[in-house]
Amino acid sequence: MEAKLIKTEAEYTIALHRIDALFDCTPENKDFDEVELLLALVELYEQKLYKIEAPDPIEAIKFRMEQMGLKKTDMTKFFGTRGRVSEILNRQRDLSLAMIKKLHKEFGIPAESLIA
Repeated sequence: MEAKLIKTEAEYTIALHRIDALFDCTPENKDFDEVELLLALVELYEQKLYKIEAPDPIEAIKFRMEQMGLKKTDMTKFFGTRGRVSEILNRQRDLSLAMIKKLHKEFGIPAESLIA
């Protein structure tokens, strides 16, 4: 297979089939470099075509709250008063840097998801 950037769905499919055919290839095999190159090209194509955007900060917080079984009242630890919790979760107030740091540390939410 000729090494070139993948620009179409047809080229993508061909590359996937070729990777599948060479799947059991080991580093000692002469085709190993081709597999590595194809994997890199496929990854580049997928990143460009199927880019995953960071979630909305408030949706990320609500999702983590749901996962952890937390209620709005539990969020006063991070946001202060119940009124402030309500304002933030209803998008009436932005997250402060201190809040973002606490949420990232305690919830493990990626900082880039909390910065909007």
